[in-house]
Amino acid sequence: MPCILVIDDDLQVRAFLREALRQAGYEVLDACNGSEGLRLHDQRPVDLVITDILMPEQEGLETIRHLRRQDSPPPIIAISGGMKKAGIDVLEMASRLGANKVLEKPIELSTLLQTVEELIGHAE
Repeated sequence: MPCILVIDDDLQVRAFLREALRQAGYEVLDACNGSEGLRLHDQRPVDLVITDILMPEQEGLETIRHLRRQDSPPPIIAISGGMKKAGIDVLEMASRLGANKVLEKPIELSTLLQTVEELIGHAE
């Protein structure tokens, strides 16, 4: 069963994504910031990472940079509701740093599941 790591500081977003992905048949780990997410990934490498961009402690852009430096980085979906921060399109920046796909919040479930399927295939 493919394993997905969800990183988001918003508890409701994490719960929604975790439940939707589990119902679709994926194993899901979740973290409240990039530092915690990277610790989880070091303990158990995952098949896909979904990360928010704007978070405390370690934001998503730094998390993407860190994951991309690994030998075999997982595919990454960057998500954000804060499209522009100080005049910078954070999802465009995430794409430039190596996110495979970017999705704007609020995320439609069908779009999310289709994107996950494109990157790692169907759940078992």
